[in-house]
Amino acid sequence: MSNLNFEEAINNLSDDDVKVRKEAVESLVGTTDEAAIEPLIKATTDDSAQVRFKAAEILGSMGDVAVDKLIDEFTNAEGKDKRFLAFALKETEDKKVIPYFVEATDDEDFGVRKVAVRSLGELQAEDELDTIAKCLEDEDWGVKLAAIQALGDLATDESIDLIKKARKEEDDKDFKKSCNKAIKKAQKRQKAKASGESIVKVIPMSTIKEMEKTNPQKAIKEYERYVELKQPKDAPYKRLCVLYRKANDYDNEVRVIETAIEVFADNDKKLGYFEKRLAKLK
Repeated sequence: MSNLNFEEAINNLSDDDVKVRKEAVESLVGTTDEAAIEPLIKATTDDSAQVRFKAAEILGSMGDVAVDKLIDEFTNAEGKDKRFLAFALKETEDKKVIPYFVEATDDEDFGVRKVAVRSLGELQAEDELDTIAKCLEDEDWGVKLAAIQALGDLATDESIDLIKKARKEEDDKDFKKSCNKAIKKAQKRQKAKASGESIVKVIPMSTIKEMEKTNPQKAIKEYERYVELKQPKDAPYKRLCVLYRKANDYDNEVRVIETAIEVFADNDKKLGYFEKRLAKLK
């Protein structure tokens, strides 16, 4: 565990020793301080892949605080310097980044194109079907596979037809397997939509619990997906309360508790915990 304070961590991001820079970026996990944005953006071009990735992950977790600055930097960056900025933008999950990803599907760097088209799928950019389809003709294999995944994310009749067409035209067995997997995912999503289910991607609780140690902001975002679905598991609500309490975020803790009380209204055992916690807060 690092004992660096905020100022020390920011200063150490530019240290000559990569070990010092790694410690510095780890020390900034969970920050929402706007003063960290520019140093972290600079760190996305660090010589160390570990520093680059962690800096981008932190920026993405900052969400609204960082998204406008990220867009500006992404628009003006070139080559490999854009790759981790693209990843950071994707992690914000802000739909206003969609036009910038559309433009980036024509970027000279294959890594940027790959993240861009994949992001269009994850952001459910249904109006950009033609842009995603264009990437099926990309010269880079990774970009083509990302386009297939993005079409699977959209889960529309039109996107499924495009996957089937690409599968028919390609001889590579691994590519066909990727197409089959994307079609299966898309059809599953279509059935969920038809039955009125909310399409929210959740990851295992055990994974999120580990994430709390390395990226609490990301963990909060993932726990919130469980709350959005109003799942009848009390653990996500409890963990969220703990994380919001540590962040001194009273309003969000109360919101989560009130949602839990609604969800567990018919479960006296689980309900009692949240009612007692709410009473203490008020």
